[in-house]
Amino acid sequence: MKMKSPSKNQKRATMRVRIYIYIAILIFFTSCSNIKYLKEGENLYVKGEVELNNDSIPDRYRAPLTERLEEVLRPRPNKKFLGLRTKLYFYNIAGQPKKNKGFKHWLKNKAGEAPVLLQDVNVPYNENLVRNRLENIGFFNAYVTTDTTIKKQKAMLNYIATTNKIYRINKVTYELDTTTQIGKEIKLAQPGSLLIPGRPYNLDRIIAERERIENLLKDKGYYFFSPDHILVQVDSMIGKHMVDMNVKLKDETPKNAKQPYTINNIFIYPEYSLVQGNYEIATPADAEEYKGFYFIDPHRTFRKFALARTMFFHKGDLYNRDRQNQTISQLVGMGTFRFVKNNFMLVDRGKTNKLDVHYYLTPQQKKAVRVELLGKTAAVYNGSEVNVSWSHRNAFKGAELLRLTAYGGYEVQSGGGVNINSNFYRYGLEASLTWPRIIAPFGWEPTRRFVPHTTTLVGYEFLNRRQAYRLNSLRFAWGYNWQESAKKTHQLNLLDIAYVQPVNVTPFYDSLATEFPYLQRAIDRQFTFGPTYKFTYTNTMETDKKHTFYFSGGLDLSANTTGLILGSNVKKGKQDSIFKAAFSQYIKTEIEYRHYMKLGTNRQLAARALFGYGYSYGNSTRLPYVKQFFAGGPNSLRAFRARAIGPGSYNPERFGNDNFVPDMTGDIRMEFNLEYRSKIVSILDWAAFVDVGNIWLQNADTVFQGGKFSKDFFKELAVGGGLGLRFDLTFLILRTDLAIPFRIPYLPDGQRWVFNKINFRDPDWRRDNLVFNLAIGYPF
Repeated sequence: MKMKSPSKNQKRATMRVRIYIYIAILIFFTSCSNIKYLKEGENLYVKGEVELNNDSIPDRYRAPLTERLEEVLRPRPNKKFLGLRTKLYFYNIAGQPKKNKGFKHWLKNKAGEAPVLLQDVNVPYNENLVRNRLENIGFFNAYVTTDTTIKKQKAMLNYIATTNKIYRINKVTYELDTTTQIGKEIKLAQPGSLLIPGRPYNLDRIIAERERIENLLKDKGYYFFSPDHILVQVDSMIGKHMVDMNVKLKDETPKNAKQPYTINNIFIYPEYSLVQGNYEIATPADAEEYKGFYFIDPHRTFRKFALARTMFFHKGDLYNRDRQNQTISQLVGMGTFRFVKNNFMLVDRGKTNKLDVHYYLTPQQKKAVRVELLGKTAAVYNGSEVNVSWSHRNAFKGAELLRLTAYGGYEVQSGGGVNINSNFYRYGLEASLTWPRIIAPFGWEPTRRFVPHTTTLVGYEFLNRRQAYRLNSLRFAWGYNWQESAKKTHQLNLLDIAYVQPVNVTPFYDSLATEFPYLQRAIDRQFTFGPTYKFTYTNTMETDKKHTFYFSGGLDLSANTTGLILGSNVKKGKQDSIFKAAFSQYIKTEIEYRHYMKLGTNRQLAARALFGYGYSYGNSTRLPYVKQFFAGGPNSLRAFRARAIGPGSYNPERFGNDNFVPDMTGDIRMEFNLEYRSKIVSILDWAAFVDVGNIWLQNADTVFQGGKFSKDFFKELAVGGGLGLRFDLTFLILRTDLAIPFRIPYLPDGQRWVFNKINFRDPDWRRDNLVFNLAIGYPF
């Protein structure tokens, strides 16, 4: 009897069963192997949890409170990765290395982690921590007991916290001597109190209230006042789970803390050296006076007006901590000082309520050379770039930053069909000058809290796509950067000019451009000029928050007024030129939003949404080539190589030439990215990601059929995903991503999802679909 050979589906099912068995065996042996290394009588501490024994706590508060209480438990159990204690496993299998170096030593002490045993846990100490935390938030007279569960040498501790009803604030009084000035000031601060009747008792809120009063007094001249001079008395014996609070000034508060101080002389030391030691305390006779400020700058390294304008204090002003911080912020923000510190000194040994202020400024190295060497790879494309920059941090003695940069790079193709558009090299020069202030013909000053900057830039670049064409590019920009707050920044270029001139177009490319008119756009002269603006908001620096955000929005305008004045209308045959180049007339906007959510220790979910839209009119029907959007690559749709997807449902292979794949660009861009990030060991992290997006054209094009944006755009979204490793080397993050397409928009409608075609065993499939990206830094 002839046996039937198994079908492909049966083979795949058998393979999946084998994989599941291998994973189960790995999990079993990895988890068991950690236990077998324990000595007799030792138990691995695997979990500590807190249980609240109080039915009066609402369910919506119970889980967050339990999580906060569990955070104080020490020590923490051994870390897990995908449910496995891999670091503990590495520690155990490394044994006892004979040397303090080598692989086993690294595996045990760097990649590994010693077992956390039950005997390492100080249970009474943890009980006290939980009880104190509960009392600090109003659960007085709480008590904590502990249950221990041991099963197969794995120990769990359950801390049972029994609490009474939470205590709330009944009333708040301010016991102050209002015949004194400081008593009046504190009394005036009462309406903004953080201690509000009806709210739960909270120790952190009491501390915050003392600091609030101190901040208000500091801004009114009380230089020597401290939060410790405020006493908040709490009476919890009034019954009904209520407390009375009394705010008062401590009797032992020193005299100098009770009186305001004014600013006397202000001394500025622009050449202060930490190595050579302090200057002797200067007097007005030792210094050079400028507009009421005294400079000790014997070598005249800085122009006085540049430093005087950063001062928020003047002689006779009442001391104010906010002005003090603003002055320090201005000096640091100039970018030319390595260290900035100040010193307030009593005048006449405290016989008067006056303070001399001394600002000690240590300059950074004035001249520096920086060399950067970068490498990149995406799919079969590899490249490198070198940047050399020279900078002078005090070019004209006003803290101006002069930077000259030379750069060069190349990209080559190492496999696949030859793409002449990817084999190129480029080099360029750029000069920029930045002033730490606004330079404008009118008195515009957007902020004094942070240092605004004025920047002018001139640049030239030469691009040589060897088998296609060469381009000369010139750029000039003049604009401003300023920070509205710690979270908000603005960038406004009043004039941003770009001019691109093609040279030496190859006959081969010329013939392609004749056949496919779109390609002509890459070698047309391009001329754009106009203002650009970008706004950025971020709170990602607040690392203690579970949710952080990043938002940027930009606007790019070109020749809007010029085109209107000249009456340009390319659709009616009237296209105007400047310098023999038809100028581009458009409105372009870009929006990017990122959301980062912590999922626990060393785990994060990151999401990004990108939207870009360019509207061309008057002298143009499409955005200029250098301003158009593209998708794909290491920081975009990682399952598709850079500039090789879109527009819309258009298939790049329709160009019908195996040795040429053009750069796909468009006027509209939409992209969504989701990435899960988690630490493995030490410097090594891993990530799983999904990318969705595409580009489209504003107007229909006979060459790019299916490229115009329409109401059915969602049917033309490309989808890809994959896994990646991140090597956090402190000074940089090296990122590798391996991705495959899930949905290909240029396939026939109904066949665009390609999950059923995934076949890692097929070398042809792997060659056509596996995309490897190597990059520096996170994609977003």
